Amino acid sequence: MLLIGEPQAHVMATRALVRDWRKGRVAWRFDGALPNAPERPVRPELLPPNAMPKRGKVGSLRSRIAMIHALAHIEYVAIALALDMAGRFGGEFPRQFVDDWLGVAADEAMHFALLDRRLRALGHAYGDLPAHDGLWQSAEATAGDALARLAVVPMVLEARGLDVTPATIERFASQGDAATARVLTRIYHDEIRHVAAGTRWFEYGCERAGHDSAQHWKKLINAGFRGALKPPFNDSARSAAGLTHNYYATVA
Repeated sequence: MLLIGEPQAHVMATRALVRDWRKGRVAWRFDGALPNAPERPVRPELLPPNAMPKRGKVGSLRSRIAMIHALAHIEYVAIALALDMAGRFGGEFPRQFVDDWLGVAADEAMHFALLDRRLRALGHAYGDLPAHDGLWQSAEATAGDALARLAVVPMVLEARGLDVTPATIERFASQGDAATARVLTRIYHDEIRHVAAGTRWFEYGCERAGHDSAQHWKKLINAGFRGALKPPFNDSARSAAGLTHNYYATVA
């Protein structure tokens, strides 16, 4: 699955895998044979984060297209992140772990398809603009530790989406783009469930290993996360996902 680079084929294959898993057509077997990185499409061009072009004047059509493209790229990489989570670490957890992360992969595939459809309605498509690879770099940095992956990807990176998405929804709505605002609202509510899955399995793993979950999360973030946790935080959405204030208050 991670070796399918063409975006539409990747989306369709992900949906088929999840459907087959749920129907019992996929064997419960984990041999660790996963690629270090997913196959990439020919486009978009991947640039360092500091080399990304400006998105244009706030409120302009160019700015809206650039934002939708950036969000589509995040969702596209998130498909691979969820598949990698299930395949790389599934053997360390109960079967429900794989159920959850394949479900996340299906959600991310749907999110990507919705955003790509919005781009096409605006005369563009995924790949028309450059993107950066910061999300997958976080996956590479945590490939050897399930708890580190859970701490960084759903509990930091996806949780950040909960912080910023409501304002993004309001921005698109105020610019008359109700269709994109509806897509982002759907994504926002799904992402609460994704952060909840990450937090739940992180706490499961910590309890099994005898760690205090909040303290171990802080240790992993301090050791392995290159960025910074910056307020303001969407405390209500984070709390709904089980990511309570005692995790991130003293790290920010």
